Amino acid sequence: MQLTASDFYTYHRPSFCALRVYKRHHGEEETPPGPYDEVIRELGERHEAAHVATLPGAISLADGPRAGREQRTQDAVANHTPAIYQAALRATVALDGIECEVVGDPDFLIAAEGGYLIRDAKISRRITEKDHPEMRRQVELYGWLYERTFGQRPRRLQVHAGTGDLVELPYDGGVRALAGLREILAWKRAPAAPYSPVGWTKCGACPFQHHCWPQAEARHDVALVAGVDQGLAIALRDIGVATYDELLTKFDEAALAAFSRPWGKGTQRVGTKAGSILRMARALATQSEMLLGAPAIPPSQNYVMFDLEGLPPQLDELEKVYLWGLRVYGEDPGEFRAATAGFGQHGDREGWEAFLKEAGAIFARYGDIPFIHWHHYERVRLDMYIEHHGDQNGVAARVRGNLLDLLPIAQQSIALPLPSYSLKVFEKYLGVTRTQDEYGGNWAMAKYIEATETGDDAQRKGVMDQILLYNKEDLQATWAVLRWLQAKGA
Repeated sequence: MQLTASDFYTYHRPSFCALRVYKRHHGEEETPPGPYDEVIRELGERHEAAHVATLPGAISLADGPRAGREQRTQDAVANHTPAIYQAALRATVALDGIECEVVGDPDFLIAAEGGYLIRDAKISRRITEKDHPEMRRQVELYGWLYERTFGQRPRRLQVHAGTGDLVELPYDGGVRALAGLREILAWKRAPAAPYSPVGWTKCGACPFQHHCWPQAEARHDVALVAGVDQGLAIALRDIGVATYDELLTKFDEAALAAFSRPWGKGTQRVGTKAGSILRMARALATQSEMLLGAPAIPPSQNYVMFDLEGLPPQLDELEKVYLWGLRVYGEDPGEFRAATAGFGQHGDREGWEAFLKEAGAIFARYGDIPFIHWHHYERVRLDMYIEHHGDQNGVAARVRGNLLDLLPIAQQSIALPLPSYSLKVFEKYLGVTRTQDEYGGNWAMAKYIEATETGDDAQRKGVMDQILLYNKEDLQATWAVLRWLQAKGA
């Protein structure tokens, strides 16, 4: 059985999933990488290449057959080469009685203190156990492979993070890495595919979603119920409740509220979520809507639809918002307004100030108009930008006071036969159409990075126009959902 350092990524990314380990090991068809995945790969390669250039006397072993690379790695270490890029290591070990061949390719072996330290280059900015356990296990495994190959412990383990910092990792002799490989080995050798609950966010970027999601729908998997998280789905399955039909048969609200499932190091009752979960299950089972009450949307002649596009922390130190989209709908509708960050040194502040100007113009024309958004991203980023860049004229505070999150209003007012209340799921349910074949948050991030990288002004404008259209149609979709909810409460 062969195990590799990349198995840790299979296990943990894009979400923790044992089923993905099983499927990849058995060669099931995967969806090809999308634009965002390709951008991340290219950025990672660039990050590595830039670091290679800082290491005097570095040699590259990236090319050629693996067996030859392994021998060249041993020769390079024997010759005390200052730095080795893309070394190749291999060792055998018995795990739970199974003879395993373990391989790994550390980005860098760097001569230090009479031996070698191991360093990997990652574009992520948070190399913590919580954020990226797979990165830490991978580098720890490289340390174990080095020790098995050369008979001495690595001098240090490091990650060259996307911030430019060197993050030191402790070396425990490979204990944690081998424990992780034992789990991975068990899933690879499982006699049948293990159960792993589906989830809209969990499965969205997984290359096996096109397998798992239709199968979950066909079997009425209890994990499809909005409000049933991963832990609760497993706990219910453990007592024989695998479908939402069985959930409705075996539980009433009081019994489900009292049901305990694992939570952290202890357990937690379902509690007050029980009623909502059962209503969502009933909507799925009957494929019908259940109006729970009039949607709590304050009356107004006009509303601002408000949607942001931003970069996550692994791609930008500031978690940058690169597009602030606004549009007034109602009795006196307005044009689409978009404030975009500049591409220069002060681009982030320029985008923020442009947004404040656009929002101020809306207040000047409409007064204290509600700013409608979906989920908490807009509120969190607004608070962050007020802290980072200030709010001299109080426009951002005024926007903050007029925010109205439409997601909890929808959740509290109507149960729908949907696995998620994501805006994209909701708009599809309502039959909202878009003009672009490709769209979505990850797609937009990939396109923005493309715009950032190009020096061709015409190409940059073309890419930004695509992103602006995507944001404009997000605002249209939000308005469609608001109008639909208003009609439900009429």
